[in-house]
Amino acid sequence: MNPSETKETTDATETTEATVAKDKATAETVEPTEAARTESAADENAFADEAEAEQDHDDEDAEEAPRASSGIGAAAAAVVAAGLGVVALSGSWVGKVAAERQTLIGQIETSQTGTPAQQISALYGDAWHTTALVNGVFALLALIVGVAVFAWPQKAGWVRAFAVAGVVLGVLGLIVSAGMYFDFFLDLPSAGAGTGS
Repeated sequence: MNPSETKETTDATETTEATVAKDKATAETVEPTEAARTESAADENAFADEAEAEQDHDDEDAEEAPRASSGIGAAAAAVVAAGLGVVALSGSWVGKVAAERQTLIGQIETSQTGTPAQQISALYGDAWHTTALVNGVFALLALIVGVAVFAWPQKAGWVRAFAVAGVVLGVLGLIVSAGMYFDFFLDLPSAGAGTGS
């Protein structure tokens, strides 16, 4: 064998081995790159899922906020209904002022010219009826607000209890006010009732 042929064969073998080694190194480099890409894609998917879960949680919080305010509104309205019902039965400062105003008007209208029956009606009867009318308005408001609470969503048990109390007190207030206004409970005194002994 010729030494120059041996040298060429050795050079060709070394070149082939170098090429194979280079291809192998390139393949090893490519494989981790693809693995890194796959891992990166998995991380991105996990991040997207986490972001979507946070968005869903935020949406749920946003939906829960109006429910909470509705519960507060219903509770406040129920307490107001019960308070209005109590005012309708016990009377109010507004009713007292309106009755006193009506008494003053009666004094002006019947000053020295009215008969005793007209004076009694103008001074006491009209004031009595005005008080009954104002109390009836409070009773009607208590009834309306109490019934409106039942249309509200998300009511606690105590809210329903206050709403029922407002409705019941409103109905009682309307009955008492109607009895006062139409003189069912007490009649106005007559002009000759106190005389004659």
